[in-house]
Amino acid sequence: MPKDPLDGDWELSRLYQELGLSSTNVPGDLSQPGMSRRQPQYGQARRTSGRRSLAHRISNFLIVVGVVLLVAAGGVWGFTQWRYHESAVENERLAAYAEVFENPSDAPQVDWDGLRKINGDVVGWLYVPGTTINYAVYQGEDNEQYLHHSATGNWVVSGQLFMDYQNVAPGMVDEQSIIYGHHLLNGTMFEQIAAMDDQDKFNEIGTIWYVTDQGPHELVPLLMYYSRADDQDVRRFDFNSVDEYHAYLGSLLDKSVTSRPDATRIIQGTRHVLSLVTCNYYREYYDEDGTNGRSILVCVPKVEVDAALASQT
Repeated sequence: MPKDPLDGDWELSRLYQELGLSSTNVPGDLSQPGMSRRQPQYGQARRTSGRRSLAHRISNFLIVVGVVLLVAAGGVWGFTQWRYHESAVENERLAAYAEVFENPSDAPQVDWDGLRKINGDVVGWLYVPGTTINYAVYQGEDNEQYLHHSATGNWVVSGQLFMDYQNVAPGMVDEQSIIYGHHLLNGTMFEQIAAMDDQDKFNEIGTIWYVTDQGPHELVPLLMYYSRADDQDVRRFDFNSVDEYHAYLGSLLDKSVTSRPDATRIIQGTRHVLSLVTCNYYREYYDEDGTNGRSILVCVPKVEVDAALASQT
């Protein structure tokens, strides 16, 4: 006799076949010795089949979603790498106009005429031996111009290093000169400045060169501190007195995260600082609108450091 479609064993066998399982695993299979026929209700078997079919559809849906997310993530990653590549190409072209040397005590030699033919806003060159920091510095009419534009006017994710538009060019004229740079996650621009919030990395950097057409400035790191982006106390350029200036530097030292052990003594003889400003990603320093915080590395001319320490011995 043909198999009764209402027979529970037949229904479960078909279900197992659909799921790719052996029919020998079907509960109540009489082909196995010692098994007795069990007659489950028809409705129960159909509910079991429906649940398995739903689970199968959900599994397929999740697989599709996962594949779509992977493709999207790959696209974002590829787009980001292309943006980084564009920035690298721009900066490599500019790097050809500066010659740097293995000896960190030797200042870079810069072709100012060549750089000005590309962009007359160039004011200096920043080089930190032992890092990837080796970039031209520009000064625009505001602090937005070079945030995401290259020296040739192209939109690039890195922008250019730029001096605060309120500083007197070419820098190191005011009591505080400020240079801004992005904290890019591919290790370029000011990423290695941001990393100096670790005392060991801070100690590794002994020399920072800021070169202008008026001459080189050899600097040393003094301290690093954090701030919010809306903290206008960061952008102070001149002071009413030397005492006020030293008190300001002392307040920065009080909230510093890394510093020289002799920073207090150095501050007493400091007349100029160069502050390198970049982003950080510490939530406690985010503005209310979500703007990320700032890491600020304060550097002092080596001649002023030497003079300050010598005067106190």
